[in-house]
Amino acid sequence: MLFCLGAFFLAGCSGKPGDPKSEVPPPAEVQADTDPNLVQIPHPERFTLATASNYEAASTVQVTGTVNPDISRTIPVISIASGRVLEVHARIGDYVKKGQLLMEVQSSDVSGAYSQYLKAVNDERLAKVQLDRAKLLNEKGAIPNSQVEIAQNAEDDASAGLKASEEQLRVLGVDKDHPSASVKVYSPASGYIIAQNVTNAGAAGVTYSGSSSAFTIADLSHVWIICDVYENDLALVHMGQKTEIKLAAYPDRTLTGVVSDIGAVLDPQIRTAKVRIQVENPDTMMRVGMFATAAIHGKTMQTHAQIPATAVLHLHDRDWIYVPAGEGKFRRLPVQAGQMLPNNMQAILSGINAGQQVVSNALALQNTADQ
Repeated sequence: MLFCLGAFFLAGCSGKPGDPKSEVPPPAEVQADTDPNLVQIPHPERFTLATASNYEAASTVQVTGTVNPDISRTIPVISIASGRVLEVHARIGDYVKKGQLLMEVQSSDVSGAYSQYLKAVNDERLAKVQLDRAKLLNEKGAIPNSQVEIAQNAEDDASAGLKASEEQLRVLGVDKDHPSASVKVYSPASGYIIAQNVTNAGAAGVTYSGSSSAFTIADLSHVWIICDVYENDLALVHMGQKTEIKLAAYPDRTLTGVVSDIGAVLDPQIRTAKVRIQVENPDTMMRVGMFATAAIHGKTMQTHAQIPATAVLHLHDRDWIYVPAGEGKFRRLPVQAGQMLPNNMQAILSGINAGQQVVSNALALQNTADQ
């Protein structure tokens, strides 16, 4: 037993201590993030390259805006009479002609004006009878001339009051020979109803106060496109400049307009000024609120790069190109594409310089990378 205890003690003393380094975790490996705009394609020689060249053109400012009615061709519908709306005969978006019935208003103003008219008629009749009597008595020598003059003055006042009451009925839209408890409101001009603040609910008892905002009629044969121009581009925009308009609803059609106003106040938040472009609206194809893009052409010549239109890839509302990055790789770069040029070329306003090589068919390369 003593021998066994000694052997166990010697074995414990001769054991090697634990290595502290073995308890340390292995060092972390940092892996670089892959560039989503860098792609590697097998057989890159399949994709031909094109060299960007210079292109000189007049300075162009690309802006966005919305279609608005021409204020000078916008007319509010006004009813002088106030009261309860009985019936609405037109709706927003309708095309109405001048003189067309729009609504009927039941107004206490009508009954008051007609009552005043009847009183004026009676007063004028009485004044005329008194004047005739005064003239007859004056001829007989029963009254002096001064009494005739007083009667003449009273008749003149009564006649003026009658004319005033007749004019008040006419302004309210009431026929004095055929009076009615309601007033008919007619369209003052032909055009489209672009705003309406009275509805069928008005016939249920909503009071109409004679405001000019019941309807708004606009002639949309000419419209305004209100654009936001950044502060650093204002020097390139001048009154009378020609512009090319494209609508999101009609991408294949190009309209022309003229800069008619440049706002004097900048938006302090986004540093833009409102620029108004006046455009003819054939067949009223442009509707109020439509989104539009405008190219404002100046007189100063500028030099930009041009590349084949197929080299531009439109992706996620941005324009991209592919340039060779060596070792079978291609890098996708954002650019600002300009107008289309002859021979299927496209101007590049920024993002690439003349002399750089780009992939001629960016869509084919993108499809290959996605596979």
